Amino acid sequence: MTIDLRSDTVTRPSAGMLDFMMNAKVGDMVMDEDPSVNELEARIAELFSAEAALFCPSGTMSNQIAIKLHTSPGDDVICSKLAHIYQYEGGGIAFNSGASVTLIDSPDGLFTAEDVLNSIQPDDPHKPRTSCVTIENTVNRGGGRVWNHEEVVGISKVCRSNGLAFHLDGARIFNALARTKVNPAILGGLFDTISVCLSKGLGAPVGTMLMGSSDNIKTGKRIRKVLGGTMRQAGYLAAAGIWALENNIERLEEDHYNASRVAEAMKKTDWVISIKPVDTNIIAATVSEKINSAAVAGFLKQKGLLCLPVTNDSVRLVTHLDATGELIERAIGIISSTDLEMIENSLKKPKVSQ
Repeated sequence: MTIDLRSDTVTRPSAGMLDFMMNAKVGDMVMDEDPSVNELEARIAELFSAEAALFCPSGTMSNQIAIKLHTSPGDDVICSKLAHIYQYEGGGIAFNSGASVTLIDSPDGLFTAEDVLNSIQPDDPHKPRTSCVTIENTVNRGGGRVWNHEEVVGISKVCRSNGLAFHLDGARIFNALARTKVNPAILGGLFDTISVCLSKGLGAPVGTMLMGSSDNIKTGKRIRKVLGGTMRQAGYLAAAGIWALENNIERLEEDHYNASRVAEAMKKTDWVISIKPVDTNIIAATVSEKINSAAVAGFLKQKGLLCLPVTNDSVRLVTHLDATGELIERAIGIISSTDLEMIENSLKKPKVSQ
């Protein structure tokens, strides 16, 4: 059996989740008549102390709706250079909102309130108008790093005092909360909009929630329609989200523990140069300059372990609910028994006889 640690998006619904989905009460979501969608939206909004919530097919859509809400064409968005909204959403900020981006550069995707202040565009007709700040928690490209809560509070204050909207790309926010123990209800008062993915650490097959004020969600519903994200009997999918909220939050600490164990095994090898601090369930490793990430991924795949090449010299491994203790033990065994010479030899092409 192949061990897939490329992402926590590779999970499949459990038997209990599937049964709950198949027995969901459904209706027409477009007419606001799907009881399972309505229940999920109400539950997540209450959990984060938001006025309302919107069920979206993907995290990219929920983020793009939020940015569209908070900007006008020609505006500017402040975010990390590593942010998902910049790196992995197909240029959606420009395509959907006609906005430009001011990037804050840091090795882990974290920045400070002072960084935000220094990134606000001056009141000058030659410059775009800064209207929105976004953070990602946890930071995917940062190796699953978790934001310091007090820093988030500070950035929120900067946004309020400068008339800027503040959006949280909380694709893995429950992983962050498992680490910090911050009450999710507190976040509703810090951000204008919050996006929460159900199909990563929580194990649902589809779905992301966007939260905010009633007015923002009302407008967001119109944007979702324009983007093609309105569905009909979506309650079967929403039911998976309800199941995930009830059953898959507390167990996230198991993924964090497993990630720390995998990281420790990688640190002991001669083909890994460094690993970013492992806060949650993501391991981001830089590999030896004698090889590259594709070579590492290819060799480990032959041994039955899947990882993801992120850049030419870095790979990512992500633990999740389908990566059981037994599979993690096997993964550690594969990593520990792999050395640089093996990977280098796998790159050598056999000589062709003349």
